Amino acid sequence: MNRTEPRLQRPSLPPRSVLAPLVGVVTLATLSVVAFNAAIRAWIRAPKIDINADPATYGLPFSDVLIPTVNNKQLHGWFIPARGCRGDQQAPTLIVMHGWGANSEMMLPLADPFYHAGYALLIVNARNHGWSERDARSSAPHFAEDLESALDWLLQQPNVDRTKIGLIGHSNGAAASLLVASRRKEIAAVVSLASFAHPERVMRRYLKSKSVPFVPLGWYALGYIQRITGSRFSDIAPEKRIAEIDCPVLIAHGIDDPTVPVDEAHRLHAESRKETTRLLLVEGTHEDYEGLKRRVGEVLDFVADAMGLRPVPNEPAGTQSGAAMPASSVFSSPL
Repeated sequence: MNRTEPRLQRPSLPPRSVLAPLVGVVTLATLSVVAFNAAIRAWIRAPKIDINADPATYGLPFSDVLIPTVNNKQLHGWFIPARGCRGDQQAPTLIVMHGWGANSEMMLPLADPFYHAGYALLIVNARNHGWSERDARSSAPHFAEDLESALDWLLQQPNVDRTKIGLIGHSNGAAASLLVASRRKEIAAVVSLASFAHPERVMRRYLKSKSVPFVPLGWYALGYIQRITGSRFSDIAPEKRIAEIDCPVLIAHGIDDPTVPVDEAHRLHAESRKETTRLLLVEGTHEDYEGLKRRVGEVLDFVADAMGLRPVPNEPAGTQSGAAMPASSVFSSPL
């Protein structure tokens, strides 16, 4: 008796009229994601701004230096020797770092008063800025890597007092300075100019100003930035790291800063919870140094006190000119 073998049924495929739109939707979605990712990378790519002045423009002696950093890249910087430093004398030294999209020239106004106060200075360009080499990314952690490379280079220089090295940074450079000081105990003082307290708040504020809805575009953008930079915002946020800094910190901020509102400075100050952290509020915006120039004497005094460069007068406790200000105290200029 012949037995009929069961015939396997081939699964039916959707008709082309159904598949074509699905393929089109998937392709469009993929291209949209790729385009959006490219737009995000373009957004966070630092613009290169030409350098048109150097320390000689301000009558300061200097030498061009090249500093090795990560990924086999090199940083360009200006080393300004301490005034009157000769032979094997060692001087207190400050590393100065600009903000995102800026360069070393923009930090030169700070060099003159510190030079005449007896400090050596290393004004350095982060990767993708000034005359430093290009690299894939420019974020606060990458700025911090470059600052640490500059610190390592500086520690090898014969005329540098290794116990009296400070950091001065602006904006992204200030956030990087705080990050470095939280993990490098060689730092004796930090001057933070217009740092944000948390990068996510700054980015969310920017996206809102451009009418970009946070859900889903803003949420996706912030997640993508953290993936490509290799750092979570919560791990690098200055407000999360400032309590780990052992040295004195001066948080200087313009009261009319539209880019990083002054509330960010208040948050940083509150999260420090240390009497050696001071808050200096000055007239000005994010890029305007005029208010700070009028208060530069207070900045000089802060750094000198932090490095133990001035004798403290024999005055009653709490009134000494060199004593640390209470954590709740604020230097503020009149409006």
